[in-house]
Amino acid sequence: MSDIDEITEALRNFRDERDWAQFHNPKDLAAALSIEAGELLECFLWKAHAEADMAKVKEELADVLAFALLLAEHYKLDVRQVVLDKIAKNALKYPVAKAKGSAKKYTEL
Repeated sequence: MSDIDEITEALRNFRDERDWAQFHNPKDLAAALSIEAGELLECFLWKAHAEADMAKVKEELADVLAFALLLAEHYKLDVRQVVLDKIAKNALKYPVAKAKGSAKKYTEL
C-alpha cells in the first residue's frame, strides 16, 4: 500500500466512522478545499514567509491535502498518475530552454 493509499484509507475511515460521506459530494469537497487553501494563505498574510507559524501552516496544509485526497477518492482517481500527467503536460508548456529561471506564463515565453 502506498503512502497516498494509506492516508486516503485513514481519511475514509475517519469520515465513515462519523457518517460524513453524505456531506462529501464533489462540490462541497471542492469548496472545502478552496476554503482551506485560503486559510493556508492566511498564515502568510502581512508577513514574510519566514514569519509564518509553522504549526498553523502544517495544520492548514493537512486540511488542503485531506480534501484533495477525498475528492480524488470520490472520482476513483489515481493521485500519483494525475500528478505525473500534469507534470508531463507542464513540461511541454514550459520547456527548460525557455522557462528556466523565468516566472512568465507559458503564453509569454
